[in-house]
Amino acid sequence: MSRTERLFDLIEALRRHRQPIAAATLAQELGVSLRTIYRDVQTLVSLGAPIDGEAGVGYLLRPGFFLPPMNFAQDEIEALVLGARWVQRQDDRALSLAASNALAKIAAAAPRDLRDAIGEIGLWVSPSNAHPAAPSTMQRIRDAMRDERKLRIRYGSGEGQESERTIWPLALAFFDHARVVGAWCELRGDFRHFRLDRIAALEVLPEPMPQRRSALLKAMVAQLYEPHQTGDAR
Repeated sequence: MSRTERLFDLIEALRRHRQPIAAATLAQELGVSLRTIYRDVQTLVSLGAPIDGEAGVGYLLRPGFFLPPMNFAQDEIEALVLGARWVQRQDDRALSLAASNALAKIAAAAPRDLRDAIGEIGLWVSPSNAHPAAPSTMQRIRDAMRDERKLRIRYGSGEGQESERTIWPLALAFFDHARVVGAWCELRGDFRHFRLDRIAALEVLPEPMPQRRSALLKAMVAQLYEPHQTGDAR
């Protein structure tokens, strides 16, 4: 590996971590010596990379730092294409279009045109077996999650009974057979999971969630790993 490639790899390793990362951990990830990490960090700092920290404490790359365009490895291209093609199969038109646009931007920003390479990749995604939700349901839930807004939904149970719920949408899960939103349910006073294909009506409320979504999501995930917790909507 050339020194330039090693510096690029170090930047990418720092970018993957949102908290300070020890030099020893970086050395193990990149397969180099601790001394090499110290030397390469100093080189990057001298070139203008906004890296905070020091030896013995850890290093953190501040947000907003961009590398010049660089080539993607073949495995990286295939991973991007496969992921984008999967997203294009979902019931969310905006998300599907965004996946196509993202691939086009990646191809345009690369130092060599990747459009032909992307088109020749033989990795395809089969049609989804999930029960379809009403048009725009997924996009409106995503918008509510992003804006941290409550939702009012009319929800049908597996037995065919409907109820009106006010929920705080926290996460969307994509299973083979269904798309599910994990949320806090005001009616039950607990976390619940709701299948999108069983949501008969949906309204985004102006009322914000009383807590940050990130904190609520952590609490919901922690509850999922507790024994005897199913969280099914009832």
